Amino acid sequence: AGRFFYRRLVEFMASGPMWAYILAHENAVPLWRSLMGPTKVFRARHTDPDSIRGAYGLTDTRNTTHGSDSPASASREIAFFFPDFDEQRWYERDEPRLRRGQVFYSPEERVHRVLRAGEPEVT
Repeated sequence: AGRFFYRRLVEFMASGPMWAYILAHENAVPLWRSLMGPTKVFRARHTDPDSIRGAYGLTDTRNTTHGSDSPASASREIAFFFPDFDEQRWYERDEPRLRRGQVFYSPEERVHRVLRAGEPEVT
């Protein structure tokens, strides 16, 4: 709030459906930012035309995607969009299972799930 582009950004964000995801990877922030491309759409079109913003961005406030700029920002944004998600518990319990590959994709929920103890493996 208080920035010159705030109103345009909020209007765009509220103009249609959106999906929020928590990306789990050791380097999730820099990898996702690389896939998105530069924030400035003009720059993205010229330097990273195959990036998400280079291919689909309209303007700097309508650049199609958002990604946290640091792990601290990611934690704040995760808490906002997923208030029931316990990040500390995930790191203690689920992240080690993820590293061991005990994960499956639930197409109904459109989310990856970590197998719980005693849960049969999905094939």
